[in-house]
Amino acid sequence: MSDIDSALQPILTDGRQSPTALRVQRGVMRYLRSVHDMTCFAEVPLSNGRRADVIALGCKGEIWIVEIKSSLIDFKIDSKWHHYKDFCDRFFFCKPPELDAGIFPDTEGLMVADGHWGDIVRHAGHDPLAGARRKAMLLKLARLGADRVHGLMDPETRREDIY
Repeated sequence: MSDIDSALQPILTDGRQSPTALRVQRGVMRYLRSVHDMTCFAEVPLSNGRRADVIALGCKGEIWIVEIKSSLIDFKIDSKWHHYKDFCDRFFFCKPPELDAGIFPDTEGLMVADGHWGDIVRHAGHDPLAGARRKAMLLKLARLGADRVHGLMDPETRREDIY
């Protein structure tokens, strides 16, 4: 890894993401924060045992999940994305620019991102969460964010299950 690549490596990563997936994650999170005023969380464990690549939280409490697909093989071998839709108001796939958009279901939202920026290619349908699920997700994200900040401030108390 070059010095430039290591400088772009996020502090909070669990080591399972490919370099392409990390670049896409960075760009889509920048885009969501800048354009949609959303706070983003990466690698979020869900109560169904799945792990969302990116969860974006809007200022009115809306929750979007972004599933990053870095290659055709990554998309073909992963059929768990349906399970994320129960935890968000909108669901998107996000791909790097070089990956063909035609492989993704046209019934789902689609974003494109590189290491610097992102954009929405196709908007996702709006399927509002039930009140109880929204409350559970908001509490989860608040606690996760606080735990991650605490782990950065005091690494000796860092919990590995939140990264």
